[in-house]
Amino acid sequence: MSNDRHNTNEPDANRDPLSGQPGAHPVGTGIGAAGAGAAGTAIGAAVGGPVGAVIGAVVGSVAGGLAGKGVAEAIDPTVEDAYWRDNYTSQSYVEQGMGYDDYQPAYRTGYEGYRTYYSTGKSYDELEPDLQRHYEADRGGSRLGWDKAKHATRDAWNRVERAIPGDIDRDGR
Repeated sequence: MSNDRHNTNEPDANRDPLSGQPGAHPVGTGIGAAGAGAAGTAIGAAVGGPVGAVIGAVVGSVAGGLAGKGVAEAIDPTVEDAYWRDNYTSQSYVEQGMGYDDYQPAYRTGYEGYRTYYSTGKSYDELEPDLQRHYEADRGGSRLGWDKAKHATRDAWNRVERAIPGDIDRDGR
């Protein structure tokens, strides 16, 4: 893979699908916009009736989209992968004879899962069935079943959650 950050095939550039500009996070932006748009609609309706609901939806969607993009940008998959590659062996759940390639899909499920689901306000425990499905679909050659991989997934989820200001899923982390 090329180190040229202008290569539109480079996954870490997060290129906008329309403009090709780096730094796009359509999933994070969309999830943030959807969640905040719904909240804005409810608040606007309570304050200003139907017109307030429309205004609240627009304002909430814009603000939520920007917040969603900010969280998505704050989670750098390259940094997370490097961290876990360097630190996985010190985790109590790592089994002798298992290499980083066995744990990497589980870590990726955790940090990408947080980036995907953070705006839902749901905790890891509430989302674990979804995360399990993601892991099982994308685990590649990992020899870990979910019963063992889930510990690495939770660790990666908690690490990025602690790095983002606030406690979006209200689990005390």
